Amino acid sequence: MSFILSAVLTLGIIALIAAVILYVCSKKFAVQEDPRIGQVAEILPQANCGGCGFPGCSGMADALVKGADAGSLEGLNCPVGGAELMTKVADLLGMAVAASDPKVAVVRCNGCYAHRPRTCEYDGLRTCAAINATGSGETACGYGCLGAGDCVSACAFDAIHINEETGLPEVDEEKCTSCGACVKACPRNIIELRKKGKVIKEKARRVYVACVNKDKGPAANKLCKVSCIACGKCQKVCKFDAITIENNLAYIDPDKCKACGLCVRECPKNAIHATWELPALKPKTETAAKPEAAVCNSVKGEPTQVKEA
Repeated sequence: MSFILSAVLTLGIIALIAAVILYVCSKKFAVQEDPRIGQVAEILPQANCGGCGFPGCSGMADALVKGADAGSLEGLNCPVGGAELMTKVADLLGMAVAASDPKVAVVRCNGCYAHRPRTCEYDGLRTCAAINATGSGETACGYGCLGAGDCVSACAFDAIHINEETGLPEVDEEKCTSCGACVKACPRNIIELRKKGKVIKEKARRVYVACVNKDKGPAANKLCKVSCIACGKCQKVCKFDAITIENNLAYIDPDKCKACGLCVRECPKNAIHATWELPALKPKTETAAKPEAAVCNSVKGEPTQVKEA
């Protein structure tokens, strides 16, 4: 009996000593969290989408407080909350926040079923990542959309869906928060975050090249009827030096582009898209005008035809 009692007393003393040590260590090495982090976190939308570049809204809140202590919030932006939310955060931290242009996801591929014929049938795990790992997918184009919807699965805001008729993703810009999740999910890198553009008559005007094919013109044209062939016509008519051609592909700089639409009219392959309907040009002669060129739609609400003269 005395043996059991002594064992219990010994264990009790050890537990007491351990508790005292743990208490002293917790006080000595305690990390005090800045209360502003919690206050900022309450303002953030708690979407935890990672679009800000940090692991969740708590990471963003910590970065914002540290940025305020360093004297600048430059480079810190919540794409979900936008400018209004960032203004609230800046007011809380006693800082000024730089205005940033709203962005939207843009699908840079126009290779729908009509423009990019299928050459084989894929039978396997139906994800873009898996299809891309096997090669070019169901078409001969190794750059175009695979259509399995990894971008759809990655979007937490129900802002992107696959159009069953075209096989291409369509972005609902009213729902898109420009978090970038779809950009990261696409193994072909065909989705880009671009400035929404100037709103005229309730329509944001954007111009972009809906192609990422870097093959030479003849090869690209053989694989897709509306691929960019790097002919340079768009670059020649651009008055704002917004278009560059590199690796057999034209690219429009959204910071320089004024959305005049000249390049859209000039492109012989209809690879350049405008998010508004360009007015029809009056023919200079009695020569019959060119027929309207049908294009696949990649953003909800955008015109499905571009009128040319």
